[in-house]
Amino acid sequence: MTGWPALAPLIERAGRPAVVEALRAWVEARRGGAEVADEAACARWCAARLAAFLKPSQRRVFNLTGTVLHTNLGRAVLAEEAIAAAVEAMRSPTTLEYDLDGGARGDRDDHIAPWLCRLTGAEAATAVNNNAAAVLLALSALAAGREVIVSRGELIEIGGAFRIPDIMARAGCRLVEVGTTNRTHLKDYAAAIGPDTAAIMKVHPSNYSIQGFTKSVTAAELVPLAREKGLALIEDLGSGTLADLETWGLPHEPTAREAVAAGVDVVTFSGDKLLGGPQAGLLVGRKHLIERIARNPMKRALRLDKVRLAALEATLRLYGDPARLAERLPTVRALARPAADIKAQVERLLPVVQKALGNVATVSVADVRGQIGSGALPVDLLPSFALALKAKGLDRIADLFRRLPIPVIGRIADGTLYFDLRTLDDEPAFTAQLDKLHVVAG
Repeated sequence: MTGWPALAPLIERAGRPAVVEALRAWVEARRGGAEVADEAACARWCAARLAAFLKPSQRRVFNLTGTVLHTNLGRAVLAEEAIAAAVEAMRSPTTLEYDLDGGARGDRDDHIAPWLCRLTGAEAATAVNNNAAAVLLALSALAAGREVIVSRGELIEIGGAFRIPDIMARAGCRLVEVGTTNRTHLKDYAAAIGPDTAAIMKVHPSNYSIQGFTKSVTAAELVPLAREKGLALIEDLGSGTLADLETWGLPHEPTAREAVAAGVDVVTFSGDKLLGGPQAGLLVGRKHLIERIARNPMKRALRLDKVRLAALEATLRLYGDPARLAERLPTVRALARPAADIKAQVERLLPVVQKALGNVATVSVADVRGQIGSGALPVDLLPSFALALKAKGLDRIADLFRRLPIPVIGRIADGTLYFDLRTLDDEPAFTAQLDKLHVVAG
């Protein structure tokens, strides 16, 4: 190989083992052929093969689907402060579990618990790697081997086959269902309490809505019953939020502070959805219960690493300045973006996209409805505007956009490819790559 200088750049870039493997594949592909080995041709062939090998599998994309918190596209985009904190944590050793004042071992929860308590009013807090883990850990720590009461209308299933009954079983609890799918009363909970009952659980139906002849019992209504019977009251808020979304003209979503103020003992919610931070499961509530949860052996298997803790702490700090939250937190900024601002951007980009597509597709401005995503406010849609593409080979057009240097992901509905621009915050990068579409009629 040393006799072929053309391969030297490939070795520098990909490493000798990968180049040797590519060479063997090249030899095998030409076995039995009559052509003479050509150094330049071999280098080109190996370079093409290695290009796919070296390309990162997780890539930046433009999420123009109309779903702000798209699970398949990574949910929340982190704030610059969170990104900087994560990078700093990656670069060097940190005080992850070290107390500088005492020169002794510390607790990794100390980085985020004070902020969570301040923002929710809880006595204590801890965090694990996602909300499903938070629910699992809370149930395991507080109710293993005993019964947990849940309304039938709250036996949710979310993406990835996360089902409350299955989580109960994995946590070692026995599920006691009360009420019916559409109506559950306080007396149903009271009648189900027995000597083996450890907790009552409320589950926020974040990805569906039961409407019509319905009745449910709020967490606040369950507090006196739980107190009287000495039971833990756990509430899973699902997506969860630390801010009142009505501030930006959005429908109300229950906040962690409201749940704590109502008297809920343990509240769980996500970090990478409405909160706008990294993937995490957050638990806040009464000190003695959170301490029991933190002591559970399962906590170690579910804990956050230093990078996500750094990003989470930086995100929580932003909530300390609510007046500037929409300016600094991408998730809130996208949700709060005025429809008129989106329409102006669509109208500005329409001729640019039309020029790139030529006569292969027609582009127009469309009045659309987007959604928050990740289970939050599933029936409440966000007024928005989109570029609407119509063409005969619509799937092929969508595929061409996905093959751009920064893939553009839209949605196809009713014979139209829609690019909802609510989350397009890098217009120059979007337009700069449109000349690479290479659209050919027919």
